[in-house]
Amino acid sequence: MKRSSTGPAARGALKGASSRHFRKWKERGLFSLLNGAALFSVFITLAIVWVLGAETLNFFAQDEVTVGEFFGTTQWNPLLGAEKHFGIWSLVCGTFLVAGVALLVAVPLGLITAVYLSEYAHPRVRAILKPALEILAGIPTVVYGFFALTLLTPALKTLSEDFGSFNALAAGIAVGILILPIITSLSEDALKAVPQSLRDSALGLGATRFDTSFKVVFPAAMSGITSAVLLASARAIGETMIVALAAGSTPKVTADVRDEIQTMTGFMVQMALGDVSNYGVEYYSMYAVAAMLFVITLGFTLVGAYMRRRFREVYD
Repeated sequence: MKRSSTGPAARGALKGASSRHFRKWKERGLFSLLNGAALFSVFITLAIVWVLGAETLNFFAQDEVTVGEFFGTTQWNPLLGAEKHFGIWSLVCGTFLVAGVALLVAVPLGLITAVYLSEYAHPRVRAILKPALEILAGIPTVVYGFFALTLLTPALKTLSEDFGSFNALAAGIAVGILILPIITSLSEDALKAVPQSLRDSALGLGATRFDTSFKVVFPAAMSGITSAVLLASARAIGETMIVALAAGSTPKVTADVRDEIQTMTGFMVQMALGDVSNYGVEYYSMYAVAAMLFVITLGFTLVGAYMRRRFREVYD
């Protein structure tokens, strides 16, 4: 009588082979999924670049537009029923004015808060304050816009009558509150990543807690802090609803935060909501401004990558 070849040992071998085969296909499937996600991200980026590039070329192909005027003048007025001008620098100036005010508000407050949470706060206090601060990032930006319009602007008017109903300062303060959680959270993470041995060494050499925080830990975390500030800067430059509601719609080159200004994103909102032809120069100007904004934010990204390499600290 022959013994069956499907005994326990054979069945175990078959089961092990089947399990290995399943794991192999599972790993291949996950690898393909990850590759697909990465390729999809690249595809979306290339599609955005292609759309912006094509529509920007259509903008410069219009008879009313010249490259010299776009990059060499400061008057911007593409609206119907008026003499058209396409000097981008008035929109760029308004954008950087609001972003500058926002950074002046958010960077000092954010870094001081990050140092406190990382170096001074009790763990229980940190567990409450950090999530509470990050709630600010979840508030819709339109709420910040109405906050600036209905609360900040009237408060500024009580300080000076030169503030109008729309001004760069109120919009900048609101944008600063918006980006505050970005700077605080990322900077605090960078500070916490500094090895405890550096703190212990500084304290062992007689440094005070304040000196250890700002002369040892802070410089060691400079790479992450710089990345946080640059990310917040790009976020401030690309903010839309706050500036559309609170900054105004008057493009001008000015450094006076009391003036009504218009940003690049504010102009795009105005064009998207306006009654313009899909084939007119006014419509194509929206893509030209968007392409300029894309180049600016790309520049911030490249600077951020360089700064991370420049200030990166590696610890064993």
